Amino acid sequence: MSEPDAVRKRGEEGTLGPVLKKTGERQAEFRTRSGIPVERVYLPASEESAFAERVGFPGEYPYTRGIHPTMYRGQLWTIRQYAGAGTAEESNLRFRFLLDQGQTGLSVAFDLPTQLGLDSDDPEAAGEVGQVGVAIDSLRDMEVLFEGIPLDRVSTSMTINAPAAILVAMYVAVGERQGVPPPALAGTVQNDILKEYVARGTYIFPPRPSLRLAGDLIAYCVEQLPKFNPISISGYHMREAGATAIEEIAFTFANAAAYIREVAARGIPVDRFAPRISWIFNTHSDFFEEVAKYRALRRLWARLMRERFGATDPRSWMLRTHTQTGGSTLTAQQPENNIVRATLQALAAVLGGVQSLALSCYDEALALPTEAAQRLAVRTQQILAHESGVTETVDPLAGSYFVEALTDQLERRAESLLTEVEALGGAVVAIERGLMQKAIQEEAYRFQQEVEAGRRIVVGINAFTDETAPPPPPLFRVNAAVADRQQTHLAALRRERDASAVTRGLADLREMARGDGNLLPPILTAVKAYATVGEICGVLREVFGTYRALDGL
Repeated sequence: MSEPDAVRKRGEEGTLGPVLKKTGERQAEFRTRSGIPVERVYLPASEESAFAERVGFPGEYPYTRGIHPTMYRGQLWTIRQYAGAGTAEESNLRFRFLLDQGQTGLSVAFDLPTQLGLDSDDPEAAGEVGQVGVAIDSLRDMEVLFEGIPLDRVSTSMTINAPAAILVAMYVAVGERQGVPPPALAGTVQNDILKEYVARGTYIFPPRPSLRLAGDLIAYCVEQLPKFNPISISGYHMREAGATAIEEIAFTFANAAAYIREVAARGIPVDRFAPRISWIFNTHSDFFEEVAKYRALRRLWARLMRERFGATDPRSWMLRTHTQTGGSTLTAQQPENNIVRATLQALAAVLGGVQSLALSCYDEALALPTEAAQRLAVRTQQILAHESGVTETVDPLAGSYFVEALTDQLERRAESLLTEVEALGGAVVAIERGLMQKAIQEEAYRFQQEVEAGRRIVVGINAFTDETAPPPPPLFRVNAAVADRQQTHLAALRRERDASAVTRGLADLREMARGDGNLLPPILTAVKAYATVGEICGVLREVFGTYRALDGL
């Protein structure tokens, strides 16, 4: 019998037995949010010889302990709060406010019409213009959005998917107008259309032409924007829709495999584009599972890239991730409690070794965040970075028997689920059959049943409620005139621009879309002629068609 096994046997028979007999435990079993059983006590594994192979040293394969040898001792994570609402002018003011508060990168939220390729004067955009993000109809809006913000000194993340190529083209054009050449632009675009079919729903075209568009953007950035991350593959939204941490890992990696194959099929070696792949994951409140998740993510991805996709550049093995704390964990009841939730989740993300972080603000269960709420989110990150001491050593929870065991379990279970998806034919086939969507819906339903039955406590919802709680804090309201103002700007743009240049640009795009060439050059030409997001997407709708979700999903 090994020493750890002997210690466990002695403890369970001696110390533990009488206590269990006398008082028992709070419940019959304990499980993580993903359903992994939590043992009472964790001891060293009986076989420790795999430590170097599975845990190892920070900055070395398989990067369990972090992608950099010094981690936060060398450079802190990027503070990148998600922001944008109303017009470009209003969002520009919010960006400047956040930068003044010490934020170190920008993250742009676009309104739903922009995300769905609709102009602000489209009847289908009614009631949504500028409501959950900034309204961007044309290059003119983008110019205003970044006015006074030097793009050679600030990196920008853009959460945009179906029209991602259009917004990146606008960013390139704004950079050129500022005197910043494309190779000097730093930033990230989400460009992860596959997860939109699974969880978020802001798709336009069917999956296969959408995958082509995503691949076109990646291929273009490889050649023209070497400092720009052309895709940020997202587990965040699947987690918000109800996925477990295991499903978040597996389904996100399945989507990643589809993108890698799409780009590799164009003859681009994996090591030319894989180092620029970035990620966004969600951090919920099951603290140790979330810490372990990031360690498991890095290890599994490194192994997949080296063994399955044949990457030989160590930069291709490194998983660089942004994270945002879980918006779906916030409650409208007792909203001040959300400050604690977001802080707990942020600490888990930092202990997990992320490269960039945004906190969902405490008032976001009620409305878009106020300036005060976003300032508090920035200050929370600054306190973690400069006062808590958690940045003083690399991967401080390494060696915890519990954390190492959870890391192993998450990796094993996620890889098993990923293998199932790949065996079906990969992410696109699984999406077309609705398999990922169904799995997430079933998990969301199971979780809600647990909450409603009281088996899972949510403070202020099904326990520790308070009918005498004070009213909610003052909320942010989008200017009621935003749609009228945006439509006025759009009408003026259409009068003033060179209509013939727009017509030529859209015609060239239509012709290219009917073939198999890269769509970024004609999109950039149309953007510079001040063609609108709606006009460009309208041409692509003509060629590619539109996607309708499967019945029941």
